[in-house]
Amino acid sequence: MSQCRKRCKRQLTKVARYFYRFLMGTLTQDSVEDDFELSTVCHRPESMDKLQEQTKFTKKELQVLYRGFKNECPSGVVNEENFKNIYSQFFPQGDSSMYAHFLFEAFDTNKNGSVSFEDFVFGLSIILRGTINDRLNWAFNLYDLNKDGCITKEEMLDIMKSIYDMMGKYTYPTMQDDAPREHVESFFQKMDRNKDGVVTIDEFIESCKKDENIMQSMQLFDNVI
Repeated sequence: MSQCRKRCKRQLTKVARYFYRFLMGTLTQDSVEDDFELSTVCHRPESMDKLQEQTKFTKKELQVLYRGFKNECPSGVVNEENFKNIYSQFFPQGDSSMYAHFLFEAFDTNKNGSVSFEDFVFGLSIILRGTINDRLNWAFNLYDLNKDGCITKEEMLDIMKSIYDMMGKYTYPTMQDDAPREHVESFFQKMDRNKDGVVTIDEFIESCKKDENIMQSMQLFDNVI
């Protein structure tokens, strides 16, 4: 069981690192200029000054992010299919479609089926520049699939299976099929303090803050850009 947990922790760390590559690896290739080039963009983002006020990025950082975003999404928005296609480039040996679906849902805060540049930078600002509580709240929202304010074992299992599909069984071919469920059971033993079968936001944050490995993984978000 301890070996399973160690493998899972290594996998989650790899997921985080690949996620940063997805966010930043293809989004910092173009040179930075002073103004947006909006002539061919269907969706026009908020002004730089307004976005700077609403996020924790500088104007120069926003310009870099926008140029990369526009390079990947010329229309100014990305739908779920395109999001999955971009994300799958980093996991050619696995099936990242379900995890990308969950991630897209987390960024699509307006639930309109698309992620705009504003959606992107608001989420990115929390992930990369937010406080520990900000980041843990964002992570909780990712796991809370039906957005009812608590995480069930089924929801966490869906996320864990998507991570294993994306990279687990290819990275560790000998890993047992029940490893995702064992991982979920281990998490719930730590997090579900009142044993009511669900994890609330308070339980989630308190448990994560007490877990040294989770706190170390949070530091991966620091100084990405």
